[in-house]
Amino acid sequence: MPASETRKPLSSPVASTTDGVIPAPHPRGYSADLPVTGAWRPGDPRGNRRFFTLQRPHTFELEGGGSLRDVTVAYETWGELAADGSNAVLVCHALTGDSHVSGDAGHAHPTPGWWGEMVGPAKTLDTDSLYVVCANVLGGCQGTTGPSSPDPRTGDPYGSSFPTVTVRDIVRTQRRLADHLGIGRWLTVVGGSMGAMQALEWAVMFPDRVGSVCALAGCMAASAQQVGWSAVGRTALALDPNWRGGDYYDNPPGQGPHAGLAIARSLAQITYRSDEVFEDRFGRELFDVRSVYGAWDRFQVESYLDYHGEKLVRRFDANTYLVLNRVMDLHDIGRDRGGIARAISRITSPVLSLSISSDTLYPPRQQRELHDAVVAAGGRCVYTVVDSPHGHDGFLLEVEAVGQAIKDFLEKEASSVC
Repeated sequence: MPASETRKPLSSPVASTTDGVIPAPHPRGYSADLPVTGAWRPGDPRGNRRFFTLQRPHTFELEGGGSLRDVTVAYETWGELAADGSNAVLVCHALTGDSHVSGDAGHAHPTPGWWGEMVGPAKTLDTDSLYVVCANVLGGCQGTTGPSSPDPRTGDPYGSSFPTVTVRDIVRTQRRLADHLGIGRWLTVVGGSMGAMQALEWAVMFPDRVGSVCALAGCMAASAQQVGWSAVGRTALALDPNWRGGDYYDNPPGQGPHAGLAIARSLAQITYRSDEVFEDRFGRELFDVRSVYGAWDRFQVESYLDYHGEKLVRRFDANTYLVLNRVMDLHDIGRDRGGIARAISRITSPVLSLSISSDTLYPPRQQRELHDAVVAAGGRCVYTVVDSPHGHDGFLLEVEAVGQAIKDFLEKEASSVC
């Protein structure tokens, strides 16, 4: 385990009662310097972000009702746009991603690019020839309008008043950004997990503006189990008393909804990896080999989950986690379109449907179903399985295999061989 994941062992105090000795409450503590929110806020360093605002007098009407004013989209670009706009690629990020696909970490970007091995010169998405765009999604927390953004009506963060958004709302903001950039048609739209949901909605909503779709470890509609996992994580977050119903931005430093967000992240982290990976990496190793019988003595895997929970707190926002987690639950390309088959029939571009063999959160059956639905509708779809032990996170970690699948697909489509 990296040194950065090593923590001082937690104590295991006990409390006496008239009925005997019982374990004390969970002693888990969090670093005192944790921010109330890890969101990017106006006035923070911009880094590589660029901003596009959907100006008034128009309001942005939302699928589920309500509207937003002055929606701002934070985005980044790599490469040069061809004169005819034919080399533009949209990369759509997953739940806790953002626009920083490629590049170093720094004061303005808390982590390196989340797909830096995939995007750049001479890489799968070769920025020597392609113009790559990635935008932080609507409801996000790294520059695009979301719960931590100032409400133009009050000047205060939206907090609990931020409305429900959907994948379709997100895609509509991306379409406006494409118009702003002078991109009439994407060469391809690429995304994994929540990003795959956006890629599919692009193909359904704006078929004439999409040359192809690379949907990695995604689905056509969230399953009952996926919704169930999400619901438990959201509940854990909302039960944190420091969440304050979503209006916590004026909490004192160190008193944000850290525990709730960290627990939600820990729960999700379990679903992102496979049993094989956890067993191989941690087994039954203890965090402190001197102690095992205390009620809260930890195994190594518990320390790993604690580490990743706190790591997310430093770069993300609790309300955004709730909003985007719900976005994924609401994903259903057949909703209000007469069902999935009718929605799929709108897709005119070729589709790459990619599975990770050990993915139990978005299992391969869902990507096979996408392939079968596209073919049944008379469309073109390539189905690929990447053999990997890494579970759902394999679409991010198996760079060589996933990159080769994307490269092969795009090369075949470019030569009209599918």
